[in-house]
Amino acid sequence: MRSTPAIMQAPDWNDYQAFLAVARGGQMARAAAAMGVDATTIGRRLRRLETRLGATLFEQTREGQVLTEAGEALLAEVEAMAQAASRIAEQAGGGGPSGLLRVSLTEGFAGAIVAPALKSFIEAHPRLTVDLVASSGLLSPSKREADLAVTLSRPRAGPVIAGKLSDYALRLYATRGYLAQNGTPAHGADLARGHRLIGYVPDLLYAPELRYLAEFEPGLSAVVRSPSIMAQARMIAAGAGIGVLPCFMGDADKWLVPVLPERRIIRSFWLVTHKDTHSLARVRAFKDWLAALTARERPKLLPR
Repeated sequence: MRSTPAIMQAPDWNDYQAFLAVARGGQMARAAAAMGVDATTIGRRLRRLETRLGATLFEQTREGQVLTEAGEALLAEVEAMAQAASRIAEQAGGGGPSGLLRVSLTEGFAGAIVAPALKSFIEAHPRLTVDLVASSGLLSPSKREADLAVTLSRPRAGPVIAGKLSDYALRLYATRGYLAQNGTPAHGADLARGHRLIGYVPDLLYAPELRYLAEFEPGLSAVVRSPSIMAQARMIAAGAGIGVLPCFMGDADKWLVPVLPERRIIRSFWLVTHKDTHSLARVRAFKDWLAALTARERPKLLPR
């Protein structure tokens, strides 16, 4: 009697999702938080997947999980599966885009421009879960850490699509009280004499575009420093010193006045998406909404 060969059970899609979450987050805990389960469940799913595939997918390091060669090869396949699943869900579900949309934004732009207006987007797309990641370090669409990112420079490499979202202006700001006590600078050189300057921590800068104090006057350096633009704005508004802020933040604060108002510098925001996911309905919807929002807010971004 001929024996029937054993049929290998196909891996559960949840196992692939756990693998993808760890690959994107780099840590079990982050993957667990992203999936809404505990780290033990993530570990169990990974071990089950590795056993079925007969390959080790991650190496454990002090920082977290790093993909092995086999894991790198699997990642491309699983990402394609995830994209296909997203497209199927969008086409079959009806009622507009659905699923998770993760957007990475610079802290100031997110807090001052995007977050106050986001209500209109989420009400228009009730089937979406929106992660608005606003921090002093950006997530990378090229590494699939985010669906979209607004960055301070155009990426020079990677599987991404990038376009300029908008230019924006920055000026020096202080409170009237600080200037009354310490004097109002008439020239850039005055900033180096008897004034406290507020700015970024040099070795914690996440983008070279943030090195702008010297553009107002060569040789200037901050003596009160933070990697957070929101913390800098609070310190300036409290009268701790003079600092550089985007005009869309500084002009909106009633306690602040421009210092050397004829002097300003220009930077740019770039909208970045992964080339494989830029056409997903949820990504297109947010791109269109953000472009319209930025156009409306142009007077704040680039005041005269």
